[in-house]
Amino acid sequence: MLQLHCAAQNYDWGRKYQDSEVAQLARANGNEVDESKPFAELWMGAHPNCPSKVAATGESLASVLAAHPAALLGARVANHFQGQLPYLFKVLSVNKALSIQSHPDKKLAERLHAEHPKMYADPNHKPEMALALCDFEALCGFSATRELQARLAATPELAGLVGEAQVAALAALPGDTAGQDDQAAKQALKAAFTHLMTAPPAAVTEAVRALVARLRAKKEAGGGGGGGGGGGGVREQEQEQEQEQEQEQGQGQGQGQGLTEHEELALRLNEQFPDDVGIFSAFFLNIVRLPAGSAIYLPANEPHAYLAGELVECMAASDNVIRAGLTPKFKHADVLCESLTYRQGPPEVLTGRPAGHGGSVRVYQPPFEEFELQKLEVAGGEVALAASAGPRILLVTAGEAELGVAGELTAELEAVKEVERGGVLRRGSIALLAPGVEFAVRRAEGLVGWMAAVNSAFLALEEVRQQQQQQQQQQGTAGAAEEEEEKAAVA
Repeated sequence: MLQLHCAAQNYDWGRKYQDSEVAQLARANGNEVDESKPFAELWMGAHPNCPSKVAATGESLASVLAAHPAALLGARVANHFQGQLPYLFKVLSVNKALSIQSHPDKKLAERLHAEHPKMYADPNHKPEMALALCDFEALCGFSATRELQARLAATPELAGLVGEAQVAALAALPGDTAGQDDQAAKQALKAAFTHLMTAPPAAVTEAVRALVARLRAKKEAGGGGGGGGGGGGVREQEQEQEQEQEQEQGQGQGQGQGLTEHEELALRLNEQFPDDVGIFSAFFLNIVRLPAGSAIYLPANEPHAYLAGELVECMAASDNVIRAGLTPKFKHADVLCESLTYRQGPPEVLTGRPAGHGGSVRVYQPPFEEFELQKLEVAGGEVALAASAGPRILLVTAGEAELGVAGELTAELEAVKEVERGGVLRRGSIALLAPGVEFAVRRAEGLVGWMAAVNSAFLALEEVRQQQQQQQQQQGTAGAAEEEEEKAAVA
């Protein structure tokens, strides 16, 4: 194992020191922290924008991995990902909304990096997964057609920016179209969203201010509204959406008093980003609330924005973000709108599946080869942590234990001077666990940890492919030998 020293990022949307899990973990990991700054992200990995260091030597993790790729990444991972750690692991403390954004696929990332290397620092795609440490709120993916139709009918300021023709095209769609395979729905949604996100700034400002004034008056008259933060399961969210839809349809006919959850969110976002077009884009997207221990995954080219909460996040090793709203940074709205998939409906929610000895490990597996997330929980005593074919990064968030190698190290690992055979784990400990090594967790007391790992389904497929290649090579060698014997016999 390599014990790591990992740094925090102080972005404006982060939480104050006393309220931030990122700040507390960064200090526990040995960082000096400025308590006057907001703490947003703790980075764990080898990305050059905020590289982790080996605690014992101060060397960058990237340089040690580059010197010993087979030993520290595993042969399969090193070969497939060109000697690079394929994921970036983070903790996020979200106090206010992140930007309305998407992440490019591989082809688009390569183009954007070539055209705008300062804004898109690498040519890699960035699928990601977010796992809630506490109640977590986000905007994620486009809402269903029927819900969009109701919101447009109830929100004249939004309809005005979207445009009469685009509103009519969406209104003409059957309400049950989901957009996954319906090209007419995708085209209508793309036209409407693009018209909104590329609207003239002056028109956006005027519309936002009219919306906010109307919603504030409506809230005062109605004595409140429908939906703030908080937890809730998937069915509970579906019921909220059904109630919101009924309420919006009634308001379009001049009925109803309270605010819908999207209207409440619009007021909240305007406090954070006044007059921003992202306030209106939220009406197009699903509001997703996750309780602790639940996760969502986001493929490339899907719109989203984290709103509030504490979470662990894992992604392909990239920092590429296409932004279009709720940000003072550069907005690339035309690129975002052109590249989105325009799928509709809420994201799949993962709750993990048990694995490991006695269910001590819980696996959250997205459909991406670069990574998965695992939860390690050991109330007491000792458990074995099975070997993996790829590297894992372990972050401890609670409790303590001793972690040691169970058995012998490979000759390759023995040659890596930075490798330690074991150590004490406590809150804030971060360690890279080398592949091919079984570990023993001993003397655990309420240990809770989170691990980023290469997707185990991908590793299993790679093993099968390698076996098939070896069989083919053996068959080819045997066939060649038989052919030589036949030639010799004829001669």
